[in-house]
Amino acid sequence: MTLKLPVYLDNNATTPMDPAVLEEMLPYFSEKFGNAASRTHSYGWEAEEAVDIARENIASVIGAHPQEIVFTSGATEAANLAIKGVWENNPDQKGHIITVVSEHKAVLDTCKYIERKGGSVTYLEIQPNGLVDLNDLEKAITAQTLLIAVMYANNETGVIQPIKAISAIAKAHGVIFFTDATQAVGKIPVDVQEDDIDLLAFSAHKLYGPKGVGALYVRKKNPTVTLTAQIEGGGHERNMRSGTLNVPGVVAFGKACEICGEKMASESLRLRSLRDHFEKQLLALQHIDINAVTAPRLPHATNISFHDIDGEKMIFEAGSDIAFSRSSACTSATLEPSYVLKAMGLSNELIHNTFRFSFGRFSTEQQVDHAVAVISKIVKEHRG
Repeated sequence: MTLKLPVYLDNNATTPMDPAVLEEMLPYFSEKFGNAASRTHSYGWEAEEAVDIARENIASVIGAHPQEIVFTSGATEAANLAIKGVWENNPDQKGHIITVVSEHKAVLDTCKYIERKGGSVTYLEIQPNGLVDLNDLEKAITAQTLLIAVMYANNETGVIQPIKAISAIAKAHGVIFFTDATQAVGKIPVDVQEDDIDLLAFSAHKLYGPKGVGALYVRKKNPTVTLTAQIEGGGHERNMRSGTLNVPGVVAFGKACEICGEKMASESLRLRSLRDHFEKQLLALQHIDINAVTAPRLPHATNISFHDIDGEKMIFEAGSDIAFSRSSACTSATLEPSYVLKAMGLSNELIHNTFRFSFGRFSTEQQVDHAVAVISKIVKEHRG
């Protein structure tokens, strides 16, 4: 089989759309163009029915009730709605939030906004393996703590946090628990009931759907979570997020979740095998560290530090053969070292020689072997 270059190994940044997802959404740009909020004719009814089916599929992949799904433009908006919405809708006037230094910028920057508005935020450090210390978390809780925000799986390292244990601590203290599960949903089993999650953000483009559509799960009971809307104008999505729904995007999101639900178990096994094969071959080069290897990790992702190379040069030299990244897509435009890896104790020099590789549904062993050959050749040349 002819190998298409560059080989795409950056699925944590975004995934290619599954052809079945594209096929499902295309009619809603043309003949099925109705507004799901139009209740007086068949065009609107058709769109509303499609949204209802999608909502069911999206809820199903995380074990939620369909009416607990609030559609957004993506996970960043969902995180903003969760954190700001809880903080602004706080009858007890509690103002303290606990989060982690390794969170996505969508959470960290929103917490900085809360601080500017007078709120108090504790930023927990992480251990060298990327995991939060549960004792530190419990010690940080005060009588004023309103919300705990800890991401399900890290976008740079793939580290999976002990979500069930975190939610148990939150519940024991009567604190709302929010998780950014953007990298986890569709890749590993996520169940908001089993994990006792109150708020959860995720996005279609991380699970083979389109960009520009995401969702926030908002628990309806035990406890009932209420939010202050961040976008006004019509009371859509149970008064939590106004605006005409992106029907093609929602339909595609639903199909993508349906496919993930069917394929997740077998796909995870295949991708873990590819990832392990990739790591094993590169480790033979020596002077290479697999970051967070002792922690639970997403099956498709790896974060690797290469000693004694020039990281800038490696990205340039490998660019025509492999698409990969140094850190998250949201921060890779800057030359600042990854704050996630810095929090794990890596030096600035090593961070500049550290890269994220993430495999996906359409990754093949041939692609992986090609990537290994290219990287191995570059590393050996750098080391002389």
